[in-house]
Amino acid sequence: MFTKNFTELAKKDVGIAGGKGASLGEMTQAGIPVPPGFVVLAGSFDQFVEETMLKADIEAILGRVDHRDINSVDGASAEIRAMILNAEFPEDIKTEVLQSFKELDADMVAVRSSATAEDGQDASWAGELESYLNTTKDDLLDKIKLCWSSLFTPRAIFYRFEKGLDTTVVSVAVVVQKMVQSEVSGICFTVHPVTEDYNQMVIEAGYGLGEAIVGGMITPDTYIIDKEKLDFIDKYISSQEMKIIRDGASGTKETEVPQSQQESQKIADKHILELAKIFLNIEKHYNFPQDIEWAFENDTYYIVQSRPITTLSC
Repeated sequence: MFTKNFTELAKKDVGIAGGKGASLGEMTQAGIPVPPGFVVLAGSFDQFVEETMLKADIEAILGRVDHRDINSVDGASAEIRAMILNAEFPEDIKTEVLQSFKELDADMVAVRSSATAEDGQDASWAGELESYLNTTKDDLLDKIKLCWSSLFTPRAIFYRFEKGLDTTVVSVAVVVQKMVQSEVSGICFTVHPVTEDYNQMVIEAGYGLGEAIVGGMITPDTYIIDKEKLDFIDKYISSQEMKIIRDGASGTKETEVPQSQQESQKIADKHILELAKIFLNIEKHYNFPQDIEWAFENDTYYIVQSRPITTLSC
């Protein structure tokens, strides 16, 4: 089996679905509003490198990397990624992936890397690997190979050495999730990330797809919520001139936010407080502070990711 639906996965499945895939499966099982999807399991990548005879070559290249030399890391990354992208997609994996995509019944999907060493509280791969939005059936297999190869970006190779994972077997699963064309999206920290106040939740919101916030391209609104009273402690409304939206058949583009909306609060108070309830449920489910990515489309909330907050001192 090369793929599993979110409904078949749970948090114990990090070894086969990666941190992201296991978390999405866990939340789906818990009734949290997650867009449907499936995971191309880590074993598919392992079989891919075996079938294409790439495994020994990759290990040899990594074995001679000097992680203190940026040129050495860059060279190894370029060599490994090119080998993966140029290799033929195995027929048996391809057949199952395309069947799972057909069953998902989505015109477009988000394709995200999910490392098997990801999102533990000691070594989080969040931000080290790659994601591709608005992917169609026609470019799905290429995007999966790009996600596989992102295990070997310069940043990911350096991270592997920095965290002492250079001799650890790290594989990568790929999340394929129905694309949400969010009107507003954002992030939530269920504990205040600066003051570390466990009774305060911080919600950030911006127009368009969440990549603008995650990538630091815009300054989002910030809403600070009292978790016990479920009410506002403070609000910071930012000006937003640009947002990221879907671009044609595939891909994304930057576009201007209409002048009349640029200075406005991005999402109504009632929606923020309804979201806060969902975030509290997620934190309660995991029994640990969470860093959550969310989206809002057609009056519906979606949770697209949740991971432990790894930066708290206590």
